[in-house]
Amino acid sequence: MPDNRFTPITGIDSHAHVFSRQLTLATARRYTPGYDATLEQYLGHLHAHGLSHGVLVQPSFLGTDNRYLLDALRQAPQRLRAVVVLERDASAAEMGDMARLGVVGVRLNLMGQALPDFSDTAWRSFFGRIAELDWHVELHAPMADLPVLLRQLIPFGVKLVIDHFGRPDARLGLDQPGFAELIEGGPGGQVWVKVSGIYRLAATDQQNLEFARASLSLLEQSFGPRRLVWGSDWPHTQHEQDVDFATVAGQLQALQCSPSLMHALTVQAPRELFGF
Repeated sequence: MPDNRFTPITGIDSHAHVFSRQLTLATARRYTPGYDATLEQYLGHLHAHGLSHGVLVQPSFLGTDNRYLLDALRQAPQRLRAVVVLERDASAAEMGDMARLGVVGVRLNLMGQALPDFSDTAWRSFFGRIAELDWHVELHAPMADLPVLLRQLIPFGVKLVIDHFGRPDARLGLDQPGFAELIEGGPGGQVWVKVSGIYRLAATDQQNLEFARASLSLLEQSFGPRRLVWGSDWPHTQHEQDVDFATVAGQLQALQCSPSLMHALTVQAPRELFGF
């Protein structure tokens, strides 16, 4: 039965996944889960860490079958929003039905993929439907690919949300290809960045954290605190043996944010972006 009770916002986790190993997985995938990540487990983690709301993101290994994700929305509609994965020909009616359940965006996972030609008519129509719904496009792509992606997508007028600091390689520092262009995207007011996945930044734990601190400082200067959001990335796929919710909660504290920035990352910015 859906939980329709009003829950005051104490903190919003802007990036997490739910799934079951019993689901039919996409044929082309980089990862196969050997466990379940249920909504009950996720809500338990939120409660344990003083968080009230969350944004669920369709995992790539489920492809465009969003049924499990949508069912989670039905169970806790006041506390959850979601980002789906869709084919370009998804209809306005289908997308409208999803919006009424709490879907607020579409994810493009381009890790390990050839970059699409977004000038294609089908893409232009797809982004038009996204703009009409006031959804965002979430980009999961390597840092070096972000400049060309941003140049192609910004003219569509849709909100853009960059996953996991833009997936930089912390070993390459702040001068790596793509980082300057990401920083330059701040003043336009159309791009948000997820402060998440610090453990995915390719270096040692200490190097990853140091890079995250330095890049967050630059991101705050360029984007302002109201276009930066924090996410747990639970259940930390491909890193489950070394990372848990307590790990990422600790990494958030280790960023040494000011109280105002912490409030922006976990309450103010995600509340506005995701429509809580």
